[in-house]
Amino acid sequence: MALTNVLLLSQIAGHVIGLILSLCIIVPMSMHQDEFNGKCLLFSHGKWRETDGQLEVTWASRAYCDYVLIVGVLMFIVCCVQIYRLSMFMYKGVDSSFLSAFLEAVGCAVLCGFAVSAAVMVTLGFITWCDNIVERFPSCEDATGQDIDKDDGISTAGFYIEIGTAQFGAWAAFTTWVGLAVFSTLKVCRYHQLENIQVSMYRERQRLVNESGSPTAQEGRSTPPLDAGAQ
Repeated sequence: MALTNVLLLSQIAGHVIGLILSLCIIVPMSMHQDEFNGKCLLFSHGKWRETDGQLEVTWASRAYCDYVLIVGVLMFIVCCVQIYRLSMFMYKGVDSSFLSAFLEAVGCAVLCGFAVSAAVMVTLGFITWCDNIVERFPSCEDATGQDIDKDDGISTAGFYIEIGTAQFGAWAAFTTWVGLAVFSTLKVCRYHQLENIQVSMYRERQRLVNESGSPTAQEGRSTPPLDAGAQ
């Protein structure tokens, strides 16, 4: 029971952290798309005009930002459900079944894949955008608040901190889901170990029953000792 409580508490804490990190993805990415008029800077590139110093942007697909947002929303929903579910287990003093623990482990592994793909997408996409920015500014951060693309009417007031926060949230969420996958796997291994112990105890009990019911054992118990005077 002590190990069960530790695993449950660890899983609840992990999902609370995952919930917070999912908001670190959802909120800044939503703000970024709003400030960029629905456009996505991930993997976008362009050329600086010599006449007015504006950036002619070739916008990449909005699907990159949408995918990161969907991953964040998915993690938020899963964390909310799991926090409620595991808290009820803790309150009732019970734990999930073997099948449920196995599905948790599989689900955590899948979310690990989603999280790392979103993190890589944000990182590489942001690098592509900043490669164009540093052609004019000393650093990507220095372009914050500058009118670099008046034609599209985008606001660069917070793009650096927004994408940076989403990048941090995605990588930290990946780490968190790896930890949750480990906890779920430990629970599955514990159930498997308990099942093996129960099977071994059942087999040992059957062996003892068979031995106690064998003819040799019964004869040894039922045959009285020979009377020495009869000889």
